Amino acid sequence: MKAAMLIPGPEGGQIEVRDAPTPTPGPREVMIKVKATAINRGEVAGRRNFKSGAPVISGIELAGEVVGLGEGAADFKVGARVMGQVRGCNADYAVANEGLLMAAPDHLDWVQAASLPNVLVTAHDAIVTNGTLAVAETVLVNAGSSGIGIAAIQIARALGAGTIIATSRGPGKLTALEALGADVRVDLSSQSIVDVVSAATGGKGVDLIIDSVGAPAFAENLEILGLQGRLIGVGRLGGKMSEIDLDTIALKRLRIIGVTFRTRSDAEKLACARACAADLAGPLRDGAIQPVVDRVFPLEDLDAAHRYMESNAHTGKIVITL
Repeated sequence: MKAAMLIPGPEGGQIEVRDAPTPTPGPREVMIKVKATAINRGEVAGRRNFKSGAPVISGIELAGEVVGLGEGAADFKVGARVMGQVRGCNADYAVANEGLLMAAPDHLDWVQAASLPNVLVTAHDAIVTNGTLAVAETVLVNAGSSGIGIAAIQIARALGAGTIIATSRGPGKLTALEALGADVRVDLSSQSIVDVVSAATGGKGVDLIIDSVGAPAFAENLEILGLQGRLIGVGRLGGKMSEIDLDTIALKRLRIIGVTFRTRSDAEKLACARACAADLAGPLRDGAIQPVVDRVFPLEDLDAAHRYMESNAHTGKIVITL
């Protein structure tokens, strides 16, 4: 089968499409004919640091058709349309534990379905499992036009959030966020997030922040959180080091929670995928959560897709077709 391999090098990983062995499913695994995948910030950052080791097949999320079942696999039948977080999926075929997969809604095409798994599981984990969102609470989503940001806005709306505030840069991106359910949009290139949040919340601050920016937004995040607010850090795109005002944390009784899947066990990852599927199957089926795809590249142009993501020109997901 053909596969997009990540090849280590002194200046970071290089992508080459090569022939690779076709995988076979093990116990409780399914074999998937990959139809489309999508790229994510973590992959682009990881590529830069991939300077040694053996070549690996790239990719972390897919949509495709089940074509084989391992021993004991019973959740899906051959021919089922599925999507999910699956490492090494930028290839003609991939195998995955069936618990990591969810049914791809019939009304979505392969490109749309491939754009959803990673952002849905990540945003659901941040908002529900770690953020403990309650109905009518105010939510702020930093980097709202990113894949995670778009998913977070829609999930918060579907699960009953009150006012949803989202940040981005430029009127075009902000207009797109309004259509997705962001009640208040903040253009960070011309507006003060502190002033906008104060006006939108009557000075109370927000209950929950889903943050992908990291260090540059940290001090303001603490300032705009209300009493017993929660800051969920899902990314550090702008940097990882920042000072902490411990008085602010204590006086407001804040919770700061960092999340990643890199240090989770297989069992924890399975639990996240299943919780996401259980809570979001209905909103997905009903169209309350919609995929947002910015651009599509063929597998042979995966390197160009990575470069496009680095340009920050996109709104939504960048998808790869096979």
